[in-house]
Formats: sequence, structure tokens, C-alpha cells
Amino acid sequence: MKVLTEDRIRHIRTVSLLYVGALLLVLPNPAFAYIGPGAGLGAIAVTIAVILGVLFLVVGLVWFPLKRMLKGRKAGVKDSNELDPTQ
Repeated sequence: MKVLTEDRIRHIRTVSLLYVGALLLVLPNPAFAYIGPGAGLGAIAVTIAVILGVLFLVVGLVWFPLKRMLKGRKAGVKDSNELDPTQ
């Protein structure tokens, strides 16, 4: 039979308290809160609006200037390939 020393008992007690404390921190506490259907739908609408706003921002700042640049490049190639009738 193994005899527990005073240091070993203190160590076991400390580790046990740490485990119990960590368990109490992890357990959820009830909030007793209610979100009505209007507030829930409003939160969903705001989330969708923010996502669409970011999408439109990217389209406006990246896609349209890129499209304009590519269109200008194609027009420049067409102009250089055509012969001038006045020559």
C-alpha cells in the first residue's frame, strides 16, 4: 500500500481545485434573454446588407476599373490593326 505524503496530498488538492475551477468557467450560464422576431429579422437584414455592401464596394472599386482598362486595351489593338484609308 502506498502512503501519501503531505506534499503529495497538497499537490492532489491543488490540481483538483484547478480542474473544478476550469470546469466551472467552461459551463454555460443561462442568459434569460429574449430576442423577438422583429429584432431577429432586423439583425438578419443588417447582416445581409453589410455583406452586400462589401460585395458592391469590391465590384465598384475593382471590377469596373479593370473592365474599363481591358476594354481600352482591346480598342487600342483594333485601332492599330486597321489601315488608314487616307494613305
